[in-house]
Amino acid sequence: MKILILGASQVGVSIAEVLVGEDNDVTVVDVDKLALQQLQSRLDIRTVPGSASHPSVLRAAGAEDASLVLAVTNNDEVNLVACQIADNIFSTPTKIARLRSKEYLSNNDLFQGDTGFQVDVVISPEKIVRDHIARLIEFPGALQVLDFADGLVQLVGVKAVKGGALIGHPLTELKQHMPGIETRVAAIYRDGEVITPKSETVVQEKDEVFFVAARQHIRKVMQEMRGKSDKTKRIFIAGGGNIGLNLARELERQGYSVKLIEFNSKRAEHIAELVTNTIVLNGDAADARLLLQENIESCDVFCAVTERDEINILSANLAKQLGAKRVMALVNKPAYVEHLDHRDINVIISPRVATIGSVLAHIRRGDVVAVHSLRRGRAEAIEAIAHGDENTSKVIGKGVREIPFPSGTGIGAIVRNEQVIIPNADTVIEAEDHVIVFMDDKSCINNVEALFQVAATFI
Repeated sequence: MKILILGASQVGVSIAEVLVGEDNDVTVVDVDKLALQQLQSRLDIRTVPGSASHPSVLRAAGAEDASLVLAVTNNDEVNLVACQIADNIFSTPTKIARLRSKEYLSNNDLFQGDTGFQVDVVISPEKIVRDHIARLIEFPGALQVLDFADGLVQLVGVKAVKGGALIGHPLTELKQHMPGIETRVAAIYRDGEVITPKSETVVQEKDEVFFVAARQHIRKVMQEMRGKSDKTKRIFIAGGGNIGLNLARELERQGYSVKLIEFNSKRAEHIAELVTNTIVLNGDAADARLLLQENIESCDVFCAVTERDEINILSANLAKQLGAKRVMALVNKPAYVEHLDHRDINVIISPRVATIGSVLAHIRRGDVVAVHSLRRGRAEAIEAIAHGDENTSKVIGKGVREIPFPSGTGIGAIVRNEQVIIPNADTVIEAEDHVIVFMDDKSCINNVEALFQVAATFI
């Protein structure tokens, strides 16, 4: 697929890295020539210097035959104009715009009809990350919480800890422990290695277990892996940028007790005017005296979301050592995510991993409506809709055991008419089923996509 990425921002670069790795033809446009040179030196991409909102620049970048334009500059207006030009002049099939301003994000009418902005998909990385963190807080102990089928199904990753009822027992005992509750363990990671779960697989302490279940059953399944968790009440947020501010407002709306630490005094004053019940502190989140003075030892969750990875990592480690029960850190740089030992940090939040799914859902072949990256991008879970009939589809009318999925791939759940089905080997796929597929190695995605593509004879 030929893709234009407009903006060599952190978001644009992260998406380019993933798309190039999947053999797409990627061109990146940016006004910063040096940034483009550095990007081209390490990625197999084409770069074009210039403003993303200029028709001549888009033409030079190959907009005339691009399948997708992804406008992710740091300027909302440039992104909107670029998408409008891509539609009006170049008839680009799919246009995705990154927007940050609440004025745009809260006015859907701006994107309706022929007179609105011609944007097919609006993404807000800050909102995606905020929602991701809010779900992790909602489910104490979760490493990832991912929604499918409009939230009817969730895929959750947890670390099995001492006290969980299933620790030391085979997966086949899940049904005995939880009668009437259906769940499927999609994968287990042990010492960094993936284990394909079978009925006789025994869950061990410190295993990372990814399971699928209907939303209303998630807490019960988590309890099997971790034991009963204390309710989260008190939350510290380090960093008052867009993510920190919006997270505070969302959490206070949900009734949590929230304290926010912001280093810039003017920004702290501004935040204090925008929140209702959040206590705003002006200071350094890595100042042990400040944290102790604010009773960090009584904190249930400490979440570091400043604009600097180093501060997030340092302050989260410090908060943990001073008594915070659970700490999270926002980390943008892939090298920091992959190679640093985050032993004292419970959850590393990668905006790159959280955001990329919003883009991949529009690149995948077949009718793929949701894509989520797992295990820092090495694994993937998708929601695909089965179209066609038994003659035109490779999956409709077939039992799960009959579908030639690649090794390490399996169906976690099926949603049929808003009913959640945890399938067995004989469950038959029907037309219009939403099928949640887990892949412990995303390199097999092309084979999985092909299974859900409808033959040309289907009308």
